[in-house]
Amino acid sequence: MEKINQTNVLLLSVGTRNKIVQYFRKAFNDAGNKVFATDLSEIAPALYDADEYFLDKRMTEDGYLEQILDFCKENSVKGVLSLIDPELSVLAENVEKYKEVGVTVIGSSYNLCEMALDKMQMYEWLKSHGYNCARSWKDKEEFYRAVDDGEVCYPVFVKPYRGSASISISKVYDKETVDLLFSHEDDLMIQEFLNGQEIGADVYIDMISGEVVSIFTKKKLKMRAGETDKAVSFKDPELFTLIEKFVKEAGYKGQIDIDIFDIDGQYYISEVNPRFGGGYPHAYESGCDHMKLILNNLNGIVNQKNIGAYDEGIYMMKYNEVKIRK
Repeated sequence: MEKINQTNVLLLSVGTRNKIVQYFRKAFNDAGNKVFATDLSEIAPALYDADEYFLDKRMTEDGYLEQILDFCKENSVKGVLSLIDPELSVLAENVEKYKEVGVTVIGSSYNLCEMALDKMQMYEWLKSHGYNCARSWKDKEEFYRAVDDGEVCYPVFVKPYRGSASISISKVYDKETVDLLFSHEDDLMIQEFLNGQEIGADVYIDMISGEVVSIFTKKKLKMRAGETDKAVSFKDPELFTLIEKFVKEAGYKGQIDIDIFDIDGQYYISEVNPRFGGGYPHAYESGCDHMKLILNNLNGIVNQKNIGAYDEGIYMMKYNEVKIRK
């Protein structure tokens, strides 16, 4: 029987995010709490870094929500979050049902989770609010007219306008390839190629006060499978100010990950993932412990602003590890 005063957390769809689970255990176990994890597969390696785990239903299956709610009630779970994009919307859509059993959904609103999945919607929001961003088109004829008018040039990216993890993205150098891709797949968009230094920002917005309390920024040096493979930390007060303005204007809450480009000294906002990104371990190991911020919020404690609380010039280098299960 769990202690009634425990502040336990449930991490959904943990997959290969072993470090995230380990960091949660460090913060929560030190305070006498537990970290639970779920995934569809029993060979998701991050499951085995949790205190306890269970295999859940697919989010589209009947009984998925009830299974998770029942687990939360039985195990003094006070907070729940997901590590994959599609499940964020499902959580946000059911905030009130979680509240009824005393559980806080750690994340942003349903509309913001959906906007993160819809790249055209994100582009329209950024453009309408005056932020630098990559010009985008769903209508390829409009794009061709922009090329003819000298407003944009090749190469460009052709990608599904809904989705995540850099799936089905093609870098395209000519009209013929654009036509070919559009003839074989629906729901595509064309996006201007941003040729500059790619930056990642790990941001925590206090779930009680709504204030941005932590920002960590890194220059991406190498990418692999859509995630940051090597990076180095840096600071720019101008960028911190831009991130604060953007995040508060949009209304994000909890943990988010922002992709940004520096092009000739101008910052362009590219994408937002309203969850822990694959590069977050860089922020944690540099001193930005967002798991403790989450634990504070679940205990009703407002976190104080501590933006840029890390050293510059700290490198992250990912490498492969193996988990053995018998």
